[in-house]
Amino acid sequence: MTDINACIAGHKKEIMAIHDAMDVLSGKWKISIISSICYYNQRRFSDILNDVDGISNKMLSKELKELEQNKLIKRTVLDSQPVTVQYNLTEYGWTLQGIIHDLADWGKKHREVIIADR
Repeated sequence: MTDINACIAGHKKEIMAIHDAMDVLSGKWKISIISSICYYNQRRFSDILNDVDGISNKMLSKELKELEQNKLIKRTVLDSQPVTVQYNLTEYGWTLQGIIHDLADWGKKHREVIIADR
């Protein structure tokens, strides 16, 4: 295989890896939910509902289940009255922390660029 073919194959693998990541993190809500848990370390369902503007109870429940299936968050039922459920990032989920901070930084800069052009 020539160097150019190796380079193309490497780029294709990178693009596929991005596709895989986006498959897990895509949608309107997942990054916001992960961010809520990331910034506060642990959150209850109602906390996340308050943090993520516009999400419904049903959608939050669905997204939390998918994030749990993908091993990014852990759901813990506490033995309390009434029963309390807490969500934490798993060790694997914490690997997204840098991405969350980078997205926040980029989002702030993007807002400044857009506002400056008005």
